[in-house]
Amino acid sequence: MEQLTQKLKDGEMQVIDVPLPLVSAGMVLVRNHYSLISAGTEGSTVKAARAGLLNKAKERPQQVKQVIDVIKSQGLTQAYRAVMKKLEAYSPLGYSCAGEVIAVAADVAEFSVGDLVACGGLTASHTEVVSVPVNLCVRLPRDADLKQAAYNTLGAIALQGVRQADLRLGECCAVIGLGLLGQLAALMLRASGVKVIGIDIDSRIVEIAALHCADLSLHRGCPGIEDRIMTFTDGLGCDAVVITAATNSLDPINFAGAVARKRGTVVIVGSVPAGFDRDPHFYRKELQIKMSCSYGPGRYDPAYEEKGLDYPPAYVRWTEKRNMKAFQDLLSRKKIDVSYLTTHVLPLEKAPEAYDLLLSHAEPFIGILIEYDHHKPFNSGRIPAKSVSGGAETPAVAIGFIGAGSYAMSHLLPNIPHDGRVKLKGVITAGGTTARNVADRFGFEFCTDRISDILDNDEINTVFIATRHDVHAKMVIEALRAGKHVFVEKPLCLNESQLFEIKNVYQSFQDVPPRLIAGFNRRFSPSSAEIKGSIGGGPAAMLYRINSGAVPADSWIQDPDMGGRIIGEVCHFIDYLTYISGSLPVSVYACAMAKPDHLHDVLTLSLNYANGSIGTISYFANGDRSVSKERIEIFSSGCTSVIDDFKTFTIHAGGKKSVKKLLSQDKGQKHLVHRFIQSIRDGSPAPIPFAEIYHTTLVTFKVIESLRSGACIRINP
Repeated sequence: MEQLTQKLKDGEMQVIDVPLPLVSAGMVLVRNHYSLISAGTEGSTVKAARAGLLNKAKERPQQVKQVIDVIKSQGLTQAYRAVMKKLEAYSPLGYSCAGEVIAVAADVAEFSVGDLVACGGLTASHTEVVSVPVNLCVRLPRDADLKQAAYNTLGAIALQGVRQADLRLGECCAVIGLGLLGQLAALMLRASGVKVIGIDIDSRIVEIAALHCADLSLHRGCPGIEDRIMTFTDGLGCDAVVITAATNSLDPINFAGAVARKRGTVVIVGSVPAGFDRDPHFYRKELQIKMSCSYGPGRYDPAYEEKGLDYPPAYVRWTEKRNMKAFQDLLSRKKIDVSYLTTHVLPLEKAPEAYDLLLSHAEPFIGILIEYDHHKPFNSGRIPAKSVSGGAETPAVAIGFIGAGSYAMSHLLPNIPHDGRVKLKGVITAGGTTARNVADRFGFEFCTDRISDILDNDEINTVFIATRHDVHAKMVIEALRAGKHVFVEKPLCLNESQLFEIKNVYQSFQDVPPRLIAGFNRRFSPSSAEIKGSIGGGPAAMLYRINSGAVPADSWIQDPDMGGRIIGEVCHFIDYLTYISGSLPVSVYACAMAKPDHLHDVLTLSLNYANGSIGTISYFANGDRSVSKERIEIFSSGCTSVIDDFKTFTIHAGGKKSVKKLLSQDKGQKHLVHRFIQSIRDGSPAPIPFAEIYHTTLVTFKVIESLRSGACIRINP
C-alpha cells in the first residue's frame, strides 16, 4: 500500500510502498477515502524537519539533553545510532481520516467489514489503509459525507475545548484564532445557541468566519477592538474565551483576559504560551484558566487508547470517542456544515505539494484533504527493499525479523555481521512504515505484512523475535515448530504454562534442536568474562544493585499484561548471577516495598544455588538517576570483583587492586549476537544453555509467587 512519509533529517517527503499494518487485538483495519491535513500541527512538523540540524537542536532542547544523557551513560556510538534512527526513518504524517472497514480483530464486535467510519489518532495517517484502535474509531451512517467526516479529529479537539468553556444558551464566547480549530469551535458554539465573536490576524479568514460561523468577526488589529466587543456584549465582556491560535506570542492570552467578563473562563486549545500578565485582568477579574487536552478524556491513557477500556459514561460523560461521535452526529443531522472549510483536495501522489503550500502560503487555503482511489487494488505481502544485503547465494545464516522496535534497531540489527555467510532476508512489524524503514536501512531483501513470508520461507533458517512481550511465547513456539533457530528478546514468555509449552516443543526434536536463546546480554560483556575467571571454582556471594529509576504506573513497562518490570527486566539480573555462579538456582525469596501505586518495582530477592552460591538482587525504582544504574559485587575464594555500570570493573585479590575502564559502556549485546550467529555457522552449542534460560524465566515467576505469599519458594524444574 502507499503511504505519505517524511524524513526528519531533511524534511524530504515521499509516497512510498509499505506493508499493510497488522490487525492486532482491539484494532480495526480501514481503507481510507479521505484524510485531513492539519495545517497547524503538521505544518509545524514539516517546518521543523526542513530546518537545519542546528535549528532542530534549538527547537528541541529536551531531546538534545536526552542525547547528551545517552552519550554519558552508553557512549557516543549508541547516541549516534539513536539520533540517526530518528533522522533517517520514514515518518508518517496525519491523524484524521474517514473510510471503510476492511478487517477487524477477532476481539472486536463493535465494527463489521463494510462499515463507514471516521478515525483519529497517530495511526490514522495519510495512508491507503490504516489500523486504528476501537476507541479512536466511530461508525458513520451509510449516507455520510466522508469529506466532512475526515475532519473527525480536529472536530473532537474543538469540541473538547467548547466543553471546557462550559457555556449556556445565550452566552457569548470569543474564539481567538480562526484556522481549522477555531472555525470548527465557532460552528459548534453557534449550533449550541452561543453568540460567537471570531478574532484573527488574517483578514481573509476573518471574512470567511463572518459568512459561516461568527456573529461578530474582527481583525485583531482593528481600531477599538476591545470597545467593539464590549458593545456587542452589552458592556459585560465575554463569558468565555477559547484560544485556538498557534503562536509564541503572549498576545492571545493577554487579549483573552482583556475581553473576558469578570469571573469568566479562558480555555487554551491551541499551542500558545501559558504565561500571562497577572494584573489588571486575570487577578482583578478572578478569571479561570483551563487547558483543553486534545480530543478529551482518554487521551494519553494507554488503557483507553490501546486496550480499548472505556470509562463509565455516568462518571466520564465525554471521552475521546464520545466527542468524535458527537461531532459526527452534528454533521449527520446537518447542525453544522464544514464543507466550506475544504479549499483543496489532492490525490495521494500529489500530497507533498500540499505541504509546500502550507509553508509557502503561495495561495489561500484552510482545509486540505487527501483523496484516495479506494477502488484500485493495493499492494500487500512482500515489498522489495531499496538495498539488499550482500552475501553468498546460500548463506549459512539467513535471517528473518519479527518485530523491530527501538532496541532491535539500536542493539541487534547493527551488530549482525555483514559478510558472505549472513543474509538479512525479510522483516515484519506491526506497523508497515517501521518494516519499510528497517528493510531499507539495514539491507533486508523484503518487508512484508504476512508472517508466513518469514516462518514458511525455506530460505530463512533463523528468526529474531523483537515484538511486544505478550507475543514472545507464541512467536517462539511457531518459529521452533517451523524448524528455525530462534533469538528472542527477553522475556522468553510471561507465565509458566507458556514456559512449559516452549520446553516441550524444544525437547520434541529427536536430534539436535534448533538454537534457542533469550536476549540475556550482560553475561557477554567483556568485563563479565574477566570477573568470572577471577573468582575461581568455589561458591560465590553475589550482590547486584540496580538503580532502575521510576517509571509511571501507566507505562507499558509496568503493564502486567506485558510482564511488568520483574518478568520484563529483573530476568536480566537473575540470568547474570546464574552465569557467574556456574550453577542453577534452587530457591528464591522476595520482598517489596509497599507503595501507594501497588507496583513491585522496589524490591530485593535472595537466591540460593545448587553449588552453594548465594545471590542478592536489589532492584530500586526510588533512587536518583545520577547514581550509576547497575553495580555488581562478587565475593569468592578471597577475591572481590566489582563492576560499575559495565564501564568500570575492579578486581581485589592478594591485597592488590586492578582497575579497568572501558571507553564506553558495553553490556554485551554485540558479543551475544555474534556468538549466536557463530553457533549456527559452526554447529556449536547455543551460547546460553536452554536449561539456564528455562530456570531464569521460571525464577521470575517464582519471584512474583514469593511476593504474594511471603514465603521462600523452591525451584522445581
